[in-house]
Amino acid sequence: MWHNMMNWGCGAGMFGTMHLLWWGLIIVGTAILVGWLLYVGRPKNGLAGDRAMAILRERFARGEIDKTEFDARKHDLD
Repeated sequence: MWHNMMNWGCGAGMFGTMHLLWWGLIIVGTAILVGWLLYVGRPKNGLAGDRAMAILRERFARGEIDKTEFDARKHDLD
């Protein structure tokens, strides 16, 4: 009687497996969270910076801004 109550119907191997899966889930979740935080925190100078510079050059070419303003904004983008 006591033997069946202590076993809860499953062997010790099931408990060990679930325990390992739980810790694996915690470790993988932490790694994903850290990677995401590092990705979000990095500067975004890639395609967005190229697009901003292209727009600035177009505005300068159309005469909407002068050379002084172009140089100042270009300096801000760099």
